[in-house]
Amino acid sequence: MAEENQRRRGYRAGLGGELLAEFLGTFVLILLGCASVAVAVAGLPGSGRQTDAFGPANWLIIAWGWGLAVVFGIYVAGGVSGAHINPAVTLAFAVRRAFPWVKVVPYIVAQVVGAFLAAGLVYATYSWAIDAFNAKAGLARPQSLDTFAIFATFPAEYFGASWWGPLLDQIVGTAILVLLIFALTDTRNTAPAANLGPFLIGLVVTVIGLTFGPNAGYAINPARDFGPRLWTFIAGWGDIALPGTYEWFSWYFWIPIVGPLVGAVIGAVVYDLFIGQVVKARTAPPETGRVSKDAG
Repeated sequence: MAEENQRRRGYRAGLGGELLAEFLGTFVLILLGCASVAVAVAGLPGSGRQTDAFGPANWLIIAWGWGLAVVFGIYVAGGVSGAHINPAVTLAFAVRRAFPWVKVVPYIVAQVVGAFLAAGLVYATYSWAIDAFNAKAGLARPQSLDTFAIFATFPAEYFGASWWGPLLDQIVGTAILVLLIFALTDTRNTAPAANLGPFLIGLVVTVIGLTFGPNAGYAINPARDFGPRLWTFIAGWGDIALPGTYEWFSWYFWIPIVGPLVGAVIGAVVYDLFIGQVVKARTAPPETGRVSKDAG
C-alpha cells in the first residue's frame, strides 16, 4: 500500500500532474468561452430575453466571455503547469528554450482533449437552445453556420475563397498574444505583481477579440478550435466542421491550427529580439575584473 501511494504521489508530482492541470485549465477555458458564444447566438434570442438581432452587444458578450475564460483557466492551472492551455503558447516557450521539447506533444494532447470534452458539455447544456434556433431558422444542423460558430471558427464572408486573409489574421493575432504574454510574464521587464498576470492576459484576449475578432473568430489557439470542431463533426455539423466547408470557404480546418503555430513563433522571436535580449543585457552582472564606466 505504501508503494502504491508513493507511485500516485510521483505521478502527480511529475509530468502526469502537469497534464492534468493543462487538461482542466483548457477545459475551463473552452467551457466558459464556448458557453459565452452560446449565450450570444442562441441562448439570449431563444430565451425571450432578447428581441433584437445579433449585434454589437452580443459581440461584447463573446469578447468578454473569452477574456474571462482565459483568466480563470490560467488561475486553475498556472501553479502546476504554467497554464499554457494553448498549443501555440507551448510551442513558443519551447522555441525560446524555456520549456522542454519532450513535453510539447503531451501538453498539446491534454489541451485538445480538455477542449473536446468541454465542447461536449456546452453542447449538452445548450442543445435545446441550439435545436430551437435551427428550427426557427428552418435549417438542418449541417447547414447551420451560426450554431456551429458556438464551438469553432470560420472566416468572414468578405475573404471569399481566399485562405491567405484568414491565415494572416491568425498569424497576426497569435503573434500579438504571445508577444504580450511574454511581456506580462517577464520579471526582468515590468511584469505585474500580486498575481495579476492571468487577469491581464485575459484582457489581451479580450482586446484581440475587439480588434481582430470579426476577421476569423480569433481562434489564436489550435486546441480551442480543433477540439470543439471535432466535437461538432461528431455531433452532426458535417462538412462545416470537417473539413471546414461552407458557401464561401472550403477546407478551412487547418488555418486555425497552422496560423497560430506560425504566429506564436513570430511573437516569441519578435519579443526576444526587441525586448528580451535588451533586458537580459541590462540585468546581466558585470564581468569579473571589469570596472564600470560610471565608477568614481
